[in-house]
Amino acid sequence: MRKLLAALALIASPAFSSGLEVTVAGEGANGTIVIDLFDDIAPKHAKRLSDLAADGAYDDVVFHRVIDGFMAQTGDVKFGKMGGDMRRAGMGGSSRPNLPAEFSKTPFDRGIVGMARSQDPNSANSQFFIMFDDGHFLNGQYTVVGKVTSGMDVVDAIKRGKGPNGAVLGQPDRMVKVTPLP
Repeated sequence: MRKLLAALALIASPAFSSGLEVTVAGEGANGTIVIDLFDDIAPKHAKRLSDLAADGAYDDVVFHRVIDGFMAQTGDVKFGKMGGDMRRAGMGGSSRPNLPAEFSKTPFDRGIVGMARSQDPNSANSQFFIMFDDGHFLNGQYTVVGKVTSGMDVVDAIKRGKGPNGAVLGQPDRMVKVTPLP
């Protein structure tokens, strides 16, 4: 019976086979976040994040939308670079095509990384968000792409947005360097 329960637990939990190391700096957060990517339940999205990180596209990209008790959003590689015109941060993506949704039964719990998108479920591109708290109302609506395994204290310290819809005013915290992990 124990072997059966252990086997079922392995099937029910997402496998980890790649990840990201994210160095964060700013007024709020300073440190490293490690994210394990769920290659088994969101292979296209996990590969996209890894590929963009390998290309250096996420380096110096800000957390442009941060809502206390909900999530911190980043990843706008077109308009979200530190030093650029931040008025359009959150409106862009990469030059790669949008991805089809890869919904799963994995719930949006604290530390889960999800893909941001427009109203079209098949519009995720480069932006992602990290959950501060559980957000089960997102279950089945957004692609779960990974989970923070180290550095939730850094996530918790990310500068909160005080503007409309969680927009960060002034200088936002940023991902200084994002490195793909095997």
